[in-house]
Amino acid sequence: MKAVFFDRDGVVNKDFGYVYQQKDFEFVAGIFELLQYCKQKGFLLIIVTNQSGIGRGYYSIEDFKSITSYMQQELKKTLKFGFDSIYFCPHHPESDCQCRKPKISMIEQAKKDYHLDLSQCFIIGDKISDVQAGQNAGIKHKILVGKQAGSTIQGLDHLHIVTQISEVREVMERILTT
Repeated sequence: MKAVFFDRDGVVNKDFGYVYQQKDFEFVAGIFELLQYCKQKGFLLIIVTNQSGIGRGYYSIEDFKSITSYMQQELKKTLKFGFDSIYFCPHHPESDCQCRKPKISMIEQAKKDYHLDLSQCFIIGDKISDVQAGQNAGIKHKILVGKQAGSTIQGLDHLHIVTQISEVREVMERILTT
């Protein structure tokens, strides 16, 4: 099986800092088209997201589950499907957990749950820690979206840097046709 791993805040939805309420949840332009493309290509759609707002006490796991349910409902209304799975790290950045990206336990759990071949997978994130987690786990194709575009990042192979989500499909098409 193959999957595309998505970070949530900054990739699926706009990152306004600790997004946990419906009023603050806004999909990133181009994400619907990208999800549709990935689904058509036979990829599972999986979110792996650090949610340190829980560990910091800004919101609860129930708040996170509520906004996740809202996101899935909105996707199903628009696309007729949602994400296949959502894995999250609720810990504070300074806690010694194994799930906070760039650590790999969320990816490893998805690999186990879905019998994934990580060499056939992609990870899309807006932070170095997102793509570093992909590298650490053995995900071959990593796509970094946003303000880091144009920069050079050492130590990451098969890294593609784009400015916005709408450019990701083109990168994937290039990779999938070679």
